Amino acid sequence: MSTWTQLAGQVLNGYKLSEAEAIQILECPEDDLLKLLDGAFQIRRHYYGKKVKLNMIINTKSGLCPEDCGYCSQSSKSSAPIEKYRMMDREQIVAGAEKAHSLGANTYCIVASGRGPSKKEIETVTGAVKEIKEKYQMRICACLGILKPEQAAQLKEAGVDRYNHNINTSKEHHSEITTTHTYDDRTETVGRVKESGMSPCSGVIIGMGETNGDIVNMAFSLRELDADSIPVNFLHAIPGTKLEHAKPLTPSFCLKVLALFRYINPSKEIRISGGREVNLRSVQPLGLYAANSIFLGNYLTTAGQETTADHKMIEDMGFIVEHAHEQEPVC
Repeated sequence: MSTWTQLAGQVLNGYKLSEAEAIQILECPEDDLLKLLDGAFQIRRHYYGKKVKLNMIINTKSGLCPEDCGYCSQSSKSSAPIEKYRMMDREQIVAGAEKAHSLGANTYCIVASGRGPSKKEIETVTGAVKEIKEKYQMRICACLGILKPEQAAQLKEAGVDRYNHNINTSKEHHSEITTTHTYDDRTETVGRVKESGMSPCSGVIIGMGETNGDIVNMAFSLRELDADSIPVNFLHAIPGTKLEHAKPLTPSFCLKVLALFRYINPSKEIRISGGREVNLRSVQPLGLYAANSIFLGNYLTTAGQETTADHKMIEDMGFIVEHAHEQEPVC
């Protein structure tokens, strides 16, 4: 085949990878890994330069979820010793935005456990969003589960810019991960998000027993869904969950996955998300050659590295933080 650099050039000219080429990325020899990342960086630089978007999560409702997702410590089937609480009030959510703003995050992600939001929860979130927009002019991403069309419209009207609902895995592997909702339930929510006018965000979790073919299918599926932002999570196996004994990933394989998503979804925001610290470990900075976005601080029920370390990593690699006023408006 052509070199990775040549393939990157073809992608920038509109070429779409075949399934065989995508598999070759995941099977790239270790000796060629830096060449693969160089190609991914050509694509990333074309669309995003050397800017890195910073996102910060607030877990506004923890645990108490009726779903049986095998990776999740918040599932009713999990025995993980996590903090559990009902929906935060508006003041707490706004206070979280103030902290995110002070740390340089340009997107604030309001996340809640559960199958989908109640009427009261939607009202709490929309009230908080209006106040955050007025005070901090931050971008808001919400992640509240499966949405009804009228709920999507309410969030859009309140000022939510983006809505996250991950496909998590391939359609073929989905039943191995959860049985309380379907793959189509997830893609239909992404469709409702697009119809409402919010920007769709949908991503994956790598390391849940899927095949390389499943990973390729995920990347192609997200291209078909036309997700604007793609969070790539790497499983952080949590004791007490169904997947607590999942085989760990290697840092080099994680880098190949990030490159794959960049080659297949060249113009999209690729975000290194949950599990990056425990899976990429010492090679975390190299992920920025493929991805243009990261989460700052902690995740939902697992800890991230210090935010000062994230800022230092970006600076040390010669990348620069993208500020909110520099971003293109979300459609």
